Amino acid sequence: MALTGGCFCGQIRYQIDQPLAPGRSCHCSRCRKVFSGTGSAYAEVVPGSFAWIAGEDQLTRYETTPGWGMGFCKRCGSTLCGLHEGKVHGVTLGSVDGDPGVQIEMHLFVGSKAPWDHIGGSAPQYAEFPPQG
Repeated sequence: MALTGGCFCGQIRYQIDQPLAPGRSCHCSRCRKVFSGTGSAYAEVVPGSFAWIAGEDQLTRYETTPGWGMGFCKRCGSTLCGLHEGKVHGVTLGSVDGDPGVQIEMHLFVGSKAPWDHIGGSAPQYAEFPPQG
């Protein structure tokens, strides 16, 4: 069964035909700014599984670093997705309709989290990226 989602005002809609990767939450200063909160809550998508089904012309793309960026609704400002080389790399969990089928399985960049951010739950926390391997 496909996942669907979209922005707050309903102008932009998307569909994802494969399960999402495990959820993550990043607490770095950049994610706090772009999400206007404690950080991000997102999951990566399987390449080729994501499609805009309405309102793609209402999407504004902002490149944060070369090759990487974010997608927002021009009308309501909802942060919808992360972009890599112009393609959707991941979606914000808050933009998914209903249950996205994943939980936050790790917290990243907690070494630079806001002093007012109190992370709950049992998901592992990493000062920056998780160890490789």
